[in-house]
Amino acid sequence: MARLLGTLRSSQPVARFQRCCGLFPAGEEGGGDPAEGVRERAACNGAAALRRPAAGCAQKYIVKNYFYYYLFKFSAALGEEIFYITFLPFTYWNIDHSVSRRMIIIWSIVMYIGQVSKDILKWPRPLSPPVVKLEMRTDAEYGMPSTHAMAATAISFSFLIATVNQYKYPFELGLVAAFVFSTLVCLSRLYTGMHTVLDVIGGALISAVLLVLLYPAWDMIDHLLLTSPFCPLLSIVVPLVLCYNYPKLDYYSPTRADTTTILGAGAGATVGFWLNNQYAAPAYTGKNFQLGYPLITSKIVVVVLARFFVGIFVVLLTRQLMKNVVLGMLGYRYKFPIGDLEARRRLEVEVPYKFITYSSVGFSATVIVPLLHKLLGLM
Repeated sequence: MARLLGTLRSSQPVARFQRCCGLFPAGEEGGGDPAEGVRERAACNGAAALRRPAAGCAQKYIVKNYFYYYLFKFSAALGEEIFYITFLPFTYWNIDHSVSRRMIIIWSIVMYIGQVSKDILKWPRPLSPPVVKLEMRTDAEYGMPSTHAMAATAISFSFLIATVNQYKYPFELGLVAAFVFSTLVCLSRLYTGMHTVLDVIGGALISAVLLVLLYPAWDMIDHLLLTSPFCPLLSIVVPLVLCYNYPKLDYYSPTRADTTTILGAGAGATVGFWLNNQYAAPAYTGKNFQLGYPLITSKIVVVVLARFFVGIFVVLLTRQLMKNVVLGMLGYRYKFPIGDLEARRRLEVEVPYKFITYSSVGFSATVIVPLLHKLLGLM
């Protein structure tokens, strides 16, 4: 067993998977022929590499199979902010409030546990060479567990569990879709060279265990979030305490910023859920929208797209506006220029900056956007 775990934790299986999918370091399998599609990225060996300058880490690689390249690059994006900020609000605006609430709460809990686990375990990412690394930012973090794998497993299977008894679609179809979605995201972490096989398996298993443990309490948690008078206060205070007491490292890692972003968005959305319930905001429920081919008409498609584009415009506008306002206020308070990256990484700046910005995004998505939909006749 120890030997198997050692193999799964090593870089060689990742490198072999990349070669099987047509991704090679320049100079291997034909060298740096520009016709083969040479690209450049930073390639350093995980979080520990941040203790020394990253200069000289440029790595060239060769893509021999562009189908896998674009497939896994797209799949990797399904675990990034661009996916969360579009898909999660989409479910709230167009499918069902209860489904969205469950997904957002599960996502917040799973991601917090995953991010903290990385900085407690401090397992390095795969080594380069032999692995080709296609991403720079996430290479600054530790590897175990893969939070991409955790988020993909949590979101896809919580969506399946929350909708299978409410909507008209075959369970087998939903199960296959959830499995394919999570598998593609997991494999993308190997293809991009960001995680070992053990990181990915560990992330998926941890997420699955958390889903099993939390599922019996779903209804109780949902009821408390909607009805407890303490919900707004606890939704803000608890995540803030967790962010300010995030595990400390001996060098900067973006995990604290990412964790604050996630908890902030979850906090703002939770306050929005509570307000909507208190003031009887109309909900998009299974009675209004059913997943079934005969019910999907051109009118429904137009309304769904209109809700989405109006909503995402407001969300992105809120994010940009709050970033500028909050960063400007913090810069004035702590006497640093807005462009000072090192100052923005300080605890007293980074946590309020990320938390206020993304809690505003979560609140906007759950309260402001539905009100705008109502004003525009899109309910």
